[in-house]
Amino acid sequence: MKGNFGSFVKKESLHILRDKRTMLVVMLIPVVLMLLFGFAISTEVNNINVAVVASNRTDGVKDAVEQISQNEYFTFCGYISPDQIDSKLRSSEVGAVVVFAADYDRRVEQASKGIPSKPLIQLIVDASNVNTAGSATAYLQNILLKSDAQQAMFETRMLFNPQLKSAYNFVPGIMGLIFILVCAMMTSVSIVREKEVGTMEVLLVSPVRPVKIIFAKMIPYFTISCIVLVMILLLARYLLGVPMSGGIWGIFSLSLLYLVLSLSLGLLISTIAQTQIAALLMSAMVLMMPILMLSGLLFPIENLPSFFQVLSNIIPARWYIDAMRKMMIQGDAITAVWHNCAILLGMTIALLGISLKKFNDKLE
Repeated sequence: MKGNFGSFVKKESLHILRDKRTMLVVMLIPVVLMLLFGFAISTEVNNINVAVVASNRTDGVKDAVEQISQNEYFTFCGYISPDQIDSKLRSSEVGAVVVFAADYDRRVEQASKGIPSKPLIQLIVDASNVNTAGSATAYLQNILLKSDAQQAMFETRMLFNPQLKSAYNFVPGIMGLIFILVCAMMTSVSIVREKEVGTMEVLLVSPVRPVKIIFAKMIPYFTISCIVLVMILLLARYLLGVPMSGGIWGIFSLSLLYLVLSLSLGLLISTIAQTQIAALLMSAMVLMMPILMLSGLLFPIENLPSFFQVLSNIIPARWYIDAMRKMMIQGDAITAVWHNCAILLGMTIALLGISLKKFNDKLE
């Protein structure tokens, strides 16, 4: 019996390896998505043109301007007069203007001694693009508040991601999207294809039990998913520079659990879909929108309406992405995200149990 099971696994593995198009899609899509979200899609401010208004270009003003010009996110476009501010912003020649007080150095000295003072710096930003304006303002404030005098009034600390790199946010999220889409899509289409072409009936008359046939089909896809997981982690660490502060083995272990959950979800889809096209639509389109909107990948869950916050609890990617961010970025160990692990394990057992029962019922 063990030999028959091994033969089924070998047969399915050879079938997958011969299908070069499927292998190309399975291996290429995760890499493309990772590079796309890691490099092309970015919430960071880049090459924002900044002008400065300073009636007295004192040493303090020059030091502050030097900090702006040396920052990779901004391009210093020179000094302008106050009456040029509106025209420069309207023409999009600059995206932000920094206005220094005429007695900047004196106020800095007063601030360092704890003497209350009027605002030292005014930031005027083009807010036609809300996201860019908010990011540019935050970045400029962070840069300007680094001077010793300003620290007497303010202290800013950026924890876990001081460079504000968007890849740190997107990579754990895109991992949750990639694995559940690819694994669910592969499993559901494979099993539905067997039913569609009529070979499933041939397999069912073999000495191997139907449940073992299903697991025999899932093992090769699980192996491929593990290879994709290794590729994604290598890209994230060495190409995108995302840290693995919580320990690679914890990250890998939780990801393996998530892969099994995704394969179980694909098995459930295969019991519902009647054709390969239907299986593809269900595993790709139907799953993608909830993951994008309700998992925390693009939008903070706390910002969602109450109904959708509750609904997001049934999205497996939410718990995986949250755990990955804590382990990869914040440096938490896997024991610190045991709650997420328990929920994902419960979802895996439930999905696998329901899928196998529906599959057996359908066969009977």
